[in-house]
Amino acid sequence: MNRKNFIKQGSILAAGMTILPSGMLFANVKEKVKLGYIGVGLRGRTHIRQGLNRADVEIVAICDIQESSLKICREQFAKAGKKLPKEYTGGIDAYKKLLERTDIDAVIISTPWEFHHSQAIDAMKAGKYVGCEVIAGLTLQDHWDIVNVSETTGMPYSTLENVCYRRDVLAILNMVRQNLFGELLHVEGGYQHDLRSVLFNDGKQFFGGGVEFGPNAIAEAQWRTQYNISRQGDLYPTHGAGPIMNYIDINRGNRFTNLVSFSSKAKGLSAYVNALSPGHKNSKIDYRNGDIVTTQINCANGETVLLTHDTHLPRPYSIGFRVQGTKGIWMDVAQSVYIENQSKKHDEWDPVTEWTTKYDHPLWKKYEKEAAGAGHGGMDWFVFDGFVNAVKKKIQPPIDVYDSVTMSVITPLSEQSILNQNSVQEFPDFTRGKWPNRKNIFALGSD
Repeated sequence: MNRKNFIKQGSILAAGMTILPSGMLFANVKEKVKLGYIGVGLRGRTHIRQGLNRADVEIVAICDIQESSLKICREQFAKAGKKLPKEYTGGIDAYKKLLERTDIDAVIISTPWEFHHSQAIDAMKAGKYVGCEVIAGLTLQDHWDIVNVSETTGMPYSTLENVCYRRDVLAILNMVRQNLFGELLHVEGGYQHDLRSVLFNDGKQFFGGGVEFGPNAIAEAQWRTQYNISRQGDLYPTHGAGPIMNYIDINRGNRFTNLVSFSSKAKGLSAYVNALSPGHKNSKIDYRNGDIVTTQINCANGETVLLTHDTHLPRPYSIGFRVQGTKGIWMDVAQSVYIENQSKKHDEWDPVTEWTTKYDHPLWKKYEKEAAGAGHGGMDWFVFDGFVNAVKKKIQPPIDVYDSVTMSVITPLSEQSILNQNSVQEFPDFTRGKWPNRKNIFALGSD
């Protein structure tokens, strides 16, 4: 797939059609997608599970530098009765050997954040589709690099943002498209999730297993905790931003124009460590990232956006969605909907399920059985399915490169805003002026 075909397909998709480079609708659809996996830790193995469950996927190669992860992955294949893939290990550049294979159509990247940018770029240059876990990069330039390489090579890049497929999230999108909320004015979301027991462990247990991080820990505590020491910003914006972008047509008739971010003081992680192990050295660290980081965003069409990053304090999980328009409102935390002149009582909330059941999205109606048992309440099945089908049909994934970097670049922009005394940051237009004419086709219909 060259750059000319990439651009051609993009214009076709904007018109709501799907045509392959040959010009025939769904012609020569690939029967089986051959995948390579870069990173088979906890998150990578959830994607391995999705691949093993599909007849149209063959996992031919995996790469990881930790034997413990490879061992568990082998057990997955043995349990599924599938042929073991070729393994690549031995150092952080081991994935490059995997990319030299000519029998791999696409790669799934599930490594620590610092590696996403370089691994994705190398994969696209090697002619592979890229499905990458969030986030795309650490700097603004990282995100432009991904766009530039995708456009130059013609190889699609997609962030595997599963919350875009959450059942209630898609039902609300269905309601938005049917104008139940009227003209949208304000939307909210974020990542509000107590990660303290994820950021610390003793190397033997995942949750509540200790107060260590770094080389002596396991899973995300090996690397994710350090970001809260060295950086200050919204470190994980995509769970909230991805669905919000679909609601207000970002990059597809609308765009983010600028943002400003604020950070509270940082007390939660020190308090957590000290409570488990009084006086421990890790309770005395100067954790830089604030316990609550909020980001306000303006849009070209006049909507306002509020994102919240809250992972260091005791609280139940919530994305904190809010969709508010001239006719009604959805509040995720309250699990409530109010639609003027349609709710049962004036000025009283309806239970959200009364509306999300009625407006359940066609995708969930059609594929509920297939998604049953998949990770994160079925969301993982949908995001994986969307990516695999795009590879099979040689089309852009449902979440394309422009959408991927837009939801991810909020991290470095928020950092710059906070660093410069909450200054307003201009939001880059990764579409280079194409956003007014691009159409929002995410999750249209039931395919």
